[in-house]
Amino acid sequence: MISDNIKRVKENIDNALVRSNRSDSCKLIAVTKFVDMERIRQAIEAGIQSVGENRVQELRYKLDFFKSYNLDINLIGQLQTNKVKYVMGQVGIIQSLDRMALAKEINKQALAKEIMQNVLIEVNIGSEEQKGGITPQELQNFLEEVSEFKGIRVKGLMCIPPFVSAEEVKPYFEKMANLFTKIKQQNIQNIAMDELSMGMSNDYEVAVEFGATMVRVGTSIFGSRI
Repeated sequence: MISDNIKRVKENIDNALVRSNRSDSCKLIAVTKFVDMERIRQAIEAGIQSVGENRVQELRYKLDFFKSYNLDINLIGQLQTNKVKYVMGQVGIIQSLDRMALAKEINKQALAKEIMQNVLIEVNIGSEEQKGGITPQELQNFLEEVSEFKGIRVKGLMCIPPFVSAEEVKPYFEKMANLFTKIKQQNIQNIAMDELSMGMSNDYEVAVEFGATMVRVGTSIFGSRI
């Protein structure tokens, strides 16, 4: 059952926090891609307060439902510039800011709506050609440029590491944690390192051990999807 799955995931997160001697918490984001409303409702009744959607079209379809439960809504999938207008001010955080053209469009739309849009910078921590994201080498310059945008508030970093074993993923999470700490110490204006979003169903416990403040879990909650 979904409620049992959520209980298990939360226990695993708590145990990982203990193992890593962390005194803070880690937010569980339920990834609702391809999940119907009834199963999402079951997850909400079992204590889920934060959801993550990958696709703008599906997010728009579910938006009123999410808002009716006052959920913390995250866009976690790649965002096309021509769809920015549909999510501005509708989600708590856009977790997938991965290129300058997108940053400029988010800023433009935010200023037009007179809002400040929270974002996470997606880092291509494995330097994989098929994935979006800012490379670790480009991150510093990217942050400094985005810090000048008046419609964007950077809240932290996000990554999707290579799909490898729990043991093999450790160097990628460690590298993300080091980047996160390094940037935080710089105190760049308009750049806050409050959130480190990393870890999914196959590796979220390891991510917590390396400092994740958010994990994005779908399959371990809802089961396999098409």
